[in-house]
Amino acid sequence: MWIVPNRVHITHVNLNLCFPELDAAIRRRLVTQHFESLGVGFFDMGLAWWAADARLQSLIHVSGAENAVAAYQQRRGVIFITAHFIALEIGGRVLSSLVPLNPVYRPHRNLNLDKLIMQQRLQRVPTVIPRNNVRLLLQTLRNGGCIWFAPDQNFSHKGYVFSPFFGILAATNTATSRFAQLSGALVVPFVVFRRKHSVGYDIIIEPPLENFPSGDVQQDTNRINAVFETWIRQTPTQYLWSHRRFKDRPSGEAKFY
Repeated sequence: MWIVPNRVHITHVNLNLCFPELDAAIRRRLVTQHFESLGVGFFDMGLAWWAADARLQSLIHVSGAENAVAAYQQRRGVIFITAHFIALEIGGRVLSSLVPLNPVYRPHRNLNLDKLIMQQRLQRVPTVIPRNNVRLLLQTLRNGGCIWFAPDQNFSHKGYVFSPFFGILAATNTATSRFAQLSGALVVPFVVFRRKHSVGYDIIIEPPLENFPSGDVQQDTNRINAVFETWIRQTPTQYLWSHRRFKDRPSGEAKFY
């Protein structure tokens, strides 16, 4: 919190917007707990990248593994979606042990960190797909493969809508709906929760979304945001609140940050 005061400010703003019903003192406590969780996140990442399988087996509790396997076995392609929870890399490692997983990836600005992330992920997945390589992404799905991405961050490029997130309109990527429509792939939500006192992880893999895509991109995007919101309310301090989720605003609205 001392190192990145601007991110502390962003976290305060986000929690004030999303949890107006909470007492201000409780929201301030959530900010501190969020940054404590971020600190633990460095160890989550280390475990995900370097821990032996035997070490992780005692820490990981998977619910719904059969949903991932059954979806993959249909050979329609699978889009695994999640939100930016701090222990996200743990979920990626677990999924990649169940199905051949191809993460969709945005290169990091720090080239050394980017190289490290790529090296670690490529040890356990067939390939990593740059997020702007739509052709490869769709080809993977049409060939019955699996991709993984997290469409919950501010996105105001081509193919976005303003969708409610905790009651606040947020610029949201519509790629999940569009890719499912173009490829016929199933959409499977999954989430990673760190257990109380950091004694392990719960990975929950839900059944494929029914009647998805619906033919209405706005409705589909709203539905996904609602899934994410349900998860976040269960463990609010483990979500990445230090991201400017509401950076872009509808025309005429004031900026939040």
